[in-house]
Amino acid sequence: MTVSEHRPNPLATAPDEIPGHGLLAGRKVVVTAAAGTGIGFASARRALLEGADVLVSDWHERRLGETAEKLHAEFGDQVVAQAVCNVQKTSDVNELIGAAADQLGRIDILINNAGLGGETPVVDMDDDEWDRVIDITLNGTFRATRAALRYFRDVPHGGVIVNNASVLGWRAQHSQSHYAAAKAGVMALTRCAAIEAAEYGVRINAVAPSIARHPFLAKVTSEELLADLASREAYGRAAEVWEIAATIAMLASDYTTYLTGEVVSISSQRA
Repeated sequence: MTVSEHRPNPLATAPDEIPGHGLLAGRKVVVTAAAGTGIGFASARRALLEGADVLVSDWHERRLGETAEKLHAEFGDQVVAQAVCNVQKTSDVNELIGAAADQLGRIDILINNAGLGGETPVVDMDDDEWDRVIDITLNGTFRATRAALRYFRDVPHGGVIVNNASVLGWRAQHSQSHYAAAKAGVMALTRCAAIEAAEYGVRINAVAPSIARHPFLAKVTSEELLADLASREAYGRAAEVWEIAATIAMLASDYTTYLTGEVVSISSQRA
């Protein structure tokens, strides 16, 4: 047995959340599906930590209000706006971009976080489940990207879009065909839209997490599956949601001004 086999992995324990470094100071950020405890909320909070003003959106009005109140309590000197939005409705998405521009004064960054998963084998899946996952996860990202690009096309400043994809856009997992297909579509949309968006001064990139544990995920996914997925990661643990959000903030910042059309894996399970 080697020395390294006796040594505990120094990254097996999640580090404390890093403080903000002003990466998004003065920026105006819109986050979809931001209510709750997951990556959307963490992304909104990280944007505020990095100095931005933020508009959070979600389809669930009560949870959205609670989220906005929680963020406002922590970041009272910054703008925390809110707008109800169902990404399955084009009218809602278009109104979201208009409301964000009005409430924030402008839009600099859109974080597309809306997505829906599930655990159903293809042989047992009905059309409604397939269509719902594809519509929220892929079509919702398309609708928001389209609305944002129409906004950026008509203003004198550029912007950034960061999409939330998944390592399942690259690799296979049992009972996840609908979610994997949708996330692979988000990756392809990111690449193609980025080429088109360049003429508007807009960068579009995506993150591809594997597993980021939070209370809502624990409600909808078995503990056995979560433990198995975490054990496959190089660090032997799931990511913290703030670790995903910090990468999103980096992609939205001026540290990545020459990066577009890329999907950044936040996992050792890309293949």
